[in-house]
Amino acid sequence: MITIEHNDRGSAARTGRLKLPHGDVATPAFMPVGTAATVKGMYPGQVADLGYSLILANTYHLLLRPGIDTVYSLGGIRGFSTWKGNILTDSGGYQVFSLSGLRKIEETGVYFRSHIDGSPHTLTPELVVQAQARLGSDIQMVLDVCTPPDIPLQDARDAMDRTTRWLKRAIAEWQGTRDWYPGQLFSIVQGNFYPDLRREHAETLAEMETPGIAIGGLSVGETYSQFADILAHTAQYLPADRPRYVMGIGTPDFILAAVANGIDMFDCVLPTRVARNGSIFTRHGLVSLKRAAHRGSDQPIDPAGDTAPDLQGFSRGYLHHLFNAREMLGPMIATRHNLYFMQQFMNEVRASIRKDRFREYAAGFMEKFATGEQR
Repeated sequence: MITIEHNDRGSAARTGRLKLPHGDVATPAFMPVGTAATVKGMYPGQVADLGYSLILANTYHLLLRPGIDTVYSLGGIRGFSTWKGNILTDSGGYQVFSLSGLRKIEETGVYFRSHIDGSPHTLTPELVVQAQARLGSDIQMVLDVCTPPDIPLQDARDAMDRTTRWLKRAIAEWQGTRDWYPGQLFSIVQGNFYPDLRREHAETLAEMETPGIAIGGLSVGETYSQFADILAHTAQYLPADRPRYVMGIGTPDFILAAVANGIDMFDCVLPTRVARNGSIFTRHGLVSLKRAAHRGSDQPIDPAGDTAPDLQGFSRGYLHHLFNAREMLGPMIATRHNLYFMQQFMNEVRASIRKDRFREYAAGFMEKFATGEQR
């Protein structure tokens, strides 16, 4: 599923190419999140024009609204949304974690009440595979049990073991779809923040030979140090011949740590979420356009001109006005800028790996980014 094109001499970073039904994807790759079959504030064609060919949607949210049958009847996510590229769908495992007050986990699956209207729903490993196949996912994730930091060792082991048992059921269901469904199935490494469990689970999943493997249970409230340590520890046990995916990371520091450890894919809502709340990524950190300092400013969105060509005429003063007036154009412009920034960032990351200069690039990037406005 992945062809590795170059391994960086100074780290475990690598470039490659994912072979997917709706076009190749250059790796390492950041995936914009389109939870409800839309990257908020962007037309599908605009996302593609920025260079993205793989986005993420969420099975749980589409199950609740408008329903899997509705999306399927309208041609899957592609026909439904007009997105022409590849799609990765999350199984809903993270929502099982984040909406813990609304669900009950049993061996058969997860029983929960909708956070929208309280209606009852069920997720099982088999149902999740079928739902994602009907959505038309090019990459689907297995249902797993994601856990918060600092839980007892036995609780972490129980969640990990259940994830493995659910994976076996998911693989059997997925194999039964191969005559009509071309999408690939990724397993998910759990084990909480216990290194021994992480190694055990990574080695177990490597033997089960799913087309790709994700590292789950990170970016769930832990410190950056905890994240970096467990990521590095886990990544070394993942097979080199399969795509490696870290779920839920979308800031340069976390992404650079992942790439340094040989990770190929990552996603996060953060670049688009902070954009809707008035913040933009720049080379010198995160800038809040709502701050009074930007009122009346004729400064460009990015003084270095590092924004999408069609956004270069907008000033920070104008963006400040749009957010202050709650005009929808403000979040739309900021979202486009942030996704442009992330794509350019990933282009540079891949170029630095090809030149065997990834560590130098990462250090130089973070020296500027970490000392910026950050407000």
